[in-house]
Amino acid sequence: MGEFAGGFGGGFTSTTAILVLFILLVIISKTFLI
Repeated sequence: MGEFAGGFGGGFTSTTAILVLFILLVIISKTFLI
């Protein structure tokens, strides 16, 4: 995974991390809303 992220650069890693956190937030919100 480190080599894959290194190939795309730090920007790609940061964007992916933000997307993952956002998706997790949405899932948690839906679980609490139900």
